[in-house]
Amino acid sequence: MLVIGTLLGLFVVFNFLLPLLAGLLKIALIIGVVALLVFIAVTVVGKSSRSH
Repeated sequence: MLVIGTLLGLFVVFNFLLPLLAGLLKIALIIGVVALLVFIAVTVVGKSSRSH
């Protein structure tokens, strides 16, 4: 009975946490991509302005 209760509890926790984690991962991925693009843009602008 305790095992069934534990499994049911884990199932409920995962059902709530998985969408939340998926959302957080999407947000983190978007922030990472934006940061990478900004870094590349700054690097390119810095190189081009230094060369002139």
